[in-house]
Amino acid sequence: MVFVDYLIFAVYMILVIGVGFYFYRKNENREDYYVGGREISATHVGLSIVATDVGGGFSIGLGGLGFLMGVSGSWLLFSGLVGAWMAAVLIIPKIKHNDRKLGLLTYPDFLRTRYGNGVAMAAAVISGIGYLGFTGGQIMAGAKLAAATLFADLGGTVDPLMFSLVVMTAVIIGYTVLGGIKAVIYTDTIQWIVLLCGLLVAIPFALFHVGGWTAMREALPAHYFRLTALRPVQFINWMVTIVPIWFIGMTLYQRAYACRTEKDAKRACFIAGLFEYPVLAFTGVVLGMMARVLFPGAEAEMGLPLLIKHSLPPVITGVVIAAYFSAIMSTADSCLIASSSNFVNDIIHRRLLPDASMKQIMRLSQIATLVIGVLTFVIASSFQTVLELILHAYSFMVAGLFIPTLGAFFWKKSDSVAALIAMIAGGSLTLVLIFSALPKPFGLDASFYGIVTSALFFVPLSLLRDGKVQKEDKSYG
Repeated sequence: MVFVDYLIFAVYMILVIGVGFYFYRKNENREDYYVGGREISATHVGLSIVATDVGGGFSIGLGGLGFLMGVSGSWLLFSGLVGAWMAAVLIIPKIKHNDRKLGLLTYPDFLRTRYGNGVAMAAAVISGIGYLGFTGGQIMAGAKLAAATLFADLGGTVDPLMFSLVVMTAVIIGYTVLGGIKAVIYTDTIQWIVLLCGLLVAIPFALFHVGGWTAMREALPAHYFRLTALRPVQFINWMVTIVPIWFIGMTLYQRAYACRTEKDAKRACFIAGLFEYPVLAFTGVVLGMMARVLFPGAEAEMGLPLLIKHSLPPVITGVVIAAYFSAIMSTADSCLIASSSNFVNDIIHRRLLPDASMKQIMRLSQIATLVIGVLTFVIASSFQTVLELILHAYSFMVAGLFIPTLGAFFWKKSDSVAALIAMIAGGSLTLVLIFSALPKPFGLDASFYGIVTSALFFVPLSLLRDGKVQKEDKSYG
């Protein structure tokens, strides 16, 4: 890397912080801070959704999958396409119907309309903790990229990875604390465009560096070029873990609330799904395959950063690094604001400070975002693999929340007590399976068993308590 590459990166970081400061001066209330005043266009929201869902974690993670298994790793983001389009058809109309009537701000706000405050608070805790882990995965992705490129030549006793973690955390916290959801969505639009352009520029340069497609086919095993070179259980695990996140993801609900109309919200989801698969899916894994040719002995998720550093010419290197940092920040900021709004809106404001003024809640939201950002740094520094941390966070959230959320949308007999017990049972079992040595039969992900357990509690208990929740529920549409 040369001076101009560092300059491009520095200018980009300054611009992002500037966007945050601009919206800091524009935000007047928590609706501005959390849902952008409900006036953001479908295009901005759609690009923000895909930038948030794929982000740097999946971008770096996809490169790692391409490094390890070739083009079949692209199926990871096929689950994103399925989830986004299912959400557009099945739940966006219901989300916007409630939003028009009640002016909702968060995912737990939706559950409150169906199950009451207890379930909403439990969902806020589960969602808030899950997004802590997910944000940590994004910060780690940025740190790995920075450690292999920008700060690889740090001397002395400075650890490039730890130094990179500190820098990434500081930048992401900075503009998210200042600007709220408007800063997040509008920077996401820019970041997605930069990411896509950067990747499209990187592919021909990297392909030239490896000697062309023929040389790559000769260097890699034949199964790297087959879409079918994937164990069925792996495909099932990705679908079970990722598709449900589109039904319970706080980031999706906030963006749906931020849209002007139901039509805009549905269009935004269709845009997001199409860009996830095939556009980003194949771009990411192909770059990972090229990295395998050039750096076969590298750690899988470090192959792509090494490819960027050593295979691209000056200026292009700076642009592509900025592109990947764009993806990383677009997800980290969204997850950070999601976790913050879970804790502030759904727990602190409603349960502890119900009489707080709008200005006090705004300041509290910014403080909470800062504190949560520091916690994500601690989490990120405790894991080694980006994709592992992200999928663990996904598993924990979907195991506890997916079944009760489906019930809230589609089953009139759903019961609040059953929902609360199902959340605790599903989420707890998943955590035990993730962090213990207990066997998982058939190789299925921990989230599968968590979802099944949640359903086994939710359905019978709802049937036993048939009719009670409907008498309590007056606002659900």
